[in-house]
Amino acid sequence: MKALVHQRYGDPAEVLTVEAVDRPEPRAGEVLVRVAAVPLSGTDWHLVRGLPYVARFATGLTRPRNRFFGLELAGTVEAVGPGVTTLHPGDEVFGWHAGTCAEYVAVPEQQLVPKPANLTLAEAAAVPISAFTAIQALRAATGRRLLISGASGGVGTYAVQLAKAQGAEVTGICSPAKADLVRGLGADHVLDHTRDEFGGGRTFDSLIDVFGNPSLKDCGRVIEPGGTLVLVGGSGGKWFMGVDRWLRAVLTAPFRRFKPKVLVHRDSRDDLLALKDLIEDGKVRPVLDRVYPLDQVPTAIEDVRRGDVRGQAVISLAVPPAPRP
Repeated sequence: MKALVHQRYGDPAEVLTVEAVDRPEPRAGEVLVRVAAVPLSGTDWHLVRGLPYVARFATGLTRPRNRFFGLELAGTVEAVGPGVTTLHPGDEVFGWHAGTCAEYVAVPEQQLVPKPANLTLAEAAAVPISAFTAIQALRAATGRRLLISGASGGVGTYAVQLAKAQGAEVTGICSPAKADLVRGLGADHVLDHTRDEFGGGRTFDSLIDVFGNPSLKDCGRVIEPGGTLVLVGGSGGKWFMGVDRWLRAVLTAPFRRFKPKVLVHRDSRDDLLALKDLIEDGKVRPVLDRVYPLDQVPTAIEDVRRGDVRGQAVISLAVPPAPRP
């Protein structure tokens, strides 16, 4: 079978290769999935390049600890291992696992659930980690007047919809080309990050900072006293890329009028089931902008990195079912 292999850190076009590898067999508690699609996010650029350097303590100091690319998937159950009771061959599923960008992947049963009935497999692939991050960011936020930076990206588009489903008043920040998208997702107000004052001259109960650019001083200026700054994204130098900003926010919290909270998302079956229900109820939908073939992953990663994608992009790995004996 084909798989996208990541052997070393560097430019995506130079270090990602499509290779023939052995098809896995599901072990006890595992499900063999015929992968249809794998989503991309800004995190993929960082993982491929090994940035920030401090993150290599988790991902591998000199080379990637996981040689296969991809963190999420949607596809069809091909076979199940001993002890699997909730899924069966032919079921369409979505979920998360390391190394998903391959035609077949063996995934623990508890990391998969049936895909929403009203989504295609490509759309379902774009849900798990971006939506996990958004739903957990909203749990960390306080109040009902929310400012969301990076509102047109993978996490931001979910955050806007989930916040509106909870009855919040939402102001989204994005580029002018994506303002109609954010407004169409339900945002009450949309700010142009190239022209408008940060926050638009208003104050908010919480700021969910997905994009990672505003200074802590600017954040404090737009958050009500006692409000919350939820730090999701980060930007900066190669060593820390925003992690240092997180540390500054936490260490200086006693001297600030807002409460900083650093969010590192947690993969959660319960959250995935909750999101499935919200999607099937029509309250949330993935924003899928582009679908790329497997051999264009480096191009796709750069497109996402530049902000050319509205919402999310996925890689298509759809292959015909294997012949059964």
